[in-house]
Amino acid sequence: QVQLVESGGGLVQAGGSLRLSCAARGSAICITTMNWYRQDPEKERELVASITSGGTAYYADSVKGRFTISRDNGMMTMYLQMNSLKPEDTAVYYCSAARCGSRGAYWGQGTQVTVSS
Repeated sequence: QVQLVESGGGLVQAGGSLRLSCAARGSAICITTMNWYRQDPEKERELVASITSGGTAYYADSVKGRFTISRDNGMMTMYLQMNSLKPEDTAVYYCSAARCGSRGAYWGQGTQVTVSS
């Protein structure tokens, strides 16, 4: 059984920063690309950023220059450093990790990020 455990969400004022973490826990973990998604109740789920096992990163246009994704393969942990936060960044943030062999993905439980104006 593999679980993705997220942490680091919270309430912050506009212009502030938060750092999200996503740790894979379990046995026989084999994952490739890791992702951060977010979802606001009034919007569709949005892919925020991705990072391959080799460290290649992708960012949505809405967060480029403000968010930085990284991962520690040894610790099976992914991070999302979020700077210059805006009220429109408010959402539940989910991490996911693709399973090796294209066998689907693991998902975290989500962490709330709220940015006040």
